[in-house]
Amino acid sequence: MRPATSADLASKAYSYRDDPNVPSFPDDRPLFVFDGKCVLCSGFVQFIMRHDRRGQFRFAAAQSPLGTALYAHYGLATRDYETNLLIENGLAHTNSESSLRVFERLGLPWSLMAVGRLLPVWLLDRLYAIVARNRLRWFGSRDACYLPTPSEAERFLN
Repeated sequence: MRPATSADLASKAYSYRDDPNVPSFPDDRPLFVFDGKCVLCSGFVQFIMRHDRRGQFRFAAAQSPLGTALYAHYGLATRDYETNLLIENGLAHTNSESSLRVFERLGLPWSLMAVGRLLPVWLLDRLYAIVARNRLRWFGSRDACYLPTPSEAERFLN
């Protein structure tokens, strides 16, 4: 089965608002949904928080009720997470696109990662899929979801 791409998820903006299975959440800022048990994924969230000077991102673990509902809404696996999910301006982005959009929003020097857009999407997504498939073996997993510190808690949605 081919992982869903951002193009596959292109639908009307804010479609999740009409889905009774998706809990209401503040969607005025980008929401990054990640595998909270994956060391690489939670490390990326910590990286984002360190470099997001404007505090523009909110976060949710894929294992949370909101994360699970959003993954299901977009037809993504709700257990073996193949991708993170970025909800931005009501639209879902996955795979390399979600990561590149995060880097672009972080400003310099991280926005220079957008040079990756010079590569074909199929190649970027294939590389992303290799890392996603092996991330737990290469980087490890946690017994429980990543828990934010008290100072980070306001940026996490449950």
